[in-house]
Amino acid sequence: MTALLSAQNLSFTYENTKQALKDMSFNIEQGCFCALLGPNGAGKSTFFAIASALNRPTYGNLFIHGYDIAQTPRAALALMGFVFQQTTLDLDLSILQNLRYFASLHGIGNKLGEQRIQEELERLDLYDRRHEKVRQLNGGHRRRAEIARALLHHPALLLLDEASVGLDIATRRTLVDHVHHLCQERGTSVLWATHLIDEVRENDQTIILHNGQIAGQGTAHELAAPTLEQTFNDLTQRGQTCLT
Repeated sequence: MTALLSAQNLSFTYENTKQALKDMSFNIEQGCFCALLGPNGAGKSTFFAIASALNRPTYGNLFIHGYDIAQTPRAALALMGFVFQQTTLDLDLSILQNLRYFASLHGIGNKLGEQRIQEELERLDLYDRRHEKVRQLNGGHRRRAEIARALLHHPALLLLDEASVGLDIATRRTLVDHVHHLCQERGTSVLWATHLIDEVRENDQTIILHNGQIAGQGTAHELAAPTLEQTFNDLTQRGQTCLT
């Protein structure tokens, strides 16, 4: 079976010769929640820049359901939805206006677009707020609106880069619950990038990224020795590059 996402020796070096990613290899299967866990500066955002076709890998490949993101970006991007660390919603438009605009960009007809917008906003408990301007929303509601927008074209893979930054603990927990529910209910695959240990559940596939290299991967339970927090601290503070 073809992995939904497959990174193969993925590497990236900036023009200043700083190597941001080195030989990064992992797979994400359908319906899998995968946590990309790493401290700030580990390379998570660089990976997202490659996945969104903003940067081309210096070496290696990133395949989305068999499509090479560098060679066939349009086909690959059509299968993905993104939520970036910085909001990309128009703050002066309502939630509904933002989602309608996004639907039109994806060529979703008016009738189908309205149906999908209602479905996603109801799923994320935002339908009653659909006429509110994004600027008036708190951080948690903005993030939910961005997730709703990212799901309108029914992507097979949802990628979220530090989506919970700036949110309180209760709101972060609710957001993580919503995204896990997507995996269970719809079979959507998720790559959740974070530096926060408490957002990773013990059965989540987990990749620990440090200095652009994978320091360990497996379920959080498999990596925990005796706790995921200790493993994460050991690998990222001591500069270790693999699990034994």
